[in-house]
Amino acid sequence: MTGGTRGLGAAITTRLVAGGAKVAAAYRSDDRSAVALRGALGADAVSTHRVDVSNAGECRRLVAEVLDRHGRIDHLVNSAGTLVERRADQVTTQQWETTLQVSLSAAFHLSQAALTAMRDQGFGRVVNIGSVSASMGSPFQVDYATAKAGLVGLTRSLARAVARSGITVNCVIPGGFDTELLEDMTLTDRRLVERTVPVGRFGRPEELAHVVASLLHDDAAYVTGALVVVDGGLSMGS
Repeated sequence: MTGGTRGLGAAITTRLVAGGAKVAAAYRSDDRSAVALRGALGADAVSTHRVDVSNAGECRRLVAEVLDRHGRIDHLVNSAGTLVERRADQVTTQQWETTLQVSLSAAFHLSQAALTAMRDQGFGRVVNIGSVSASMGSPFQVDYATAKAGLVGLTRSLARAVARSGITVNCVIPGGFDTELLEDMTLTDRRLVERTVPVGRFGRPEELAHVVASLLHDDAAYVTGALVVVDGGLSMGS
């Protein structure tokens, strides 16, 4: 899984390991978090892979590396994303392109590579991690929200493409969660957002991990192309 050593990704990795899975957790640059997670969960259960998922070739290399090490890929969780809040008129061309590469294109390139192996083995689960910003919009997350909205079309198109191959593709759409990502919200009033959540709080990472794990389960074979919102009711509006 990408983004697998911090925040929501680390919670998903931890949950999957607890269920007996072996996880290949990809990350961009935070070696300290990767070492800490592997130490906590065990080197036999977690392999960590430093990779720049904004590069299509690196995405393909990562899949090949995981296949070489583990022999197969049953699950792919696309959790990588980059969020730096800016006003719409301040987003540069490079920032726009980088956000789309990391938060959208990487999911396509990784899925494209992994689905080949999944087809050969007749089984696979893909879960893309979106964002409630994609449906609600945000004046300070235009590039991020756009990329995450693209994951919806990617999810449903891939789900149709592989539905007869024993592979499911779904998208989990988180709202606000108590992770480092909240620290990147420098323009959005986090306290105001939290007060508008119907359940009265931001989510706990393990609550999202539970939903992802359920979609990866063998018994989730009849769930595909689904958008599963996990936001405490935030997207229902006030």
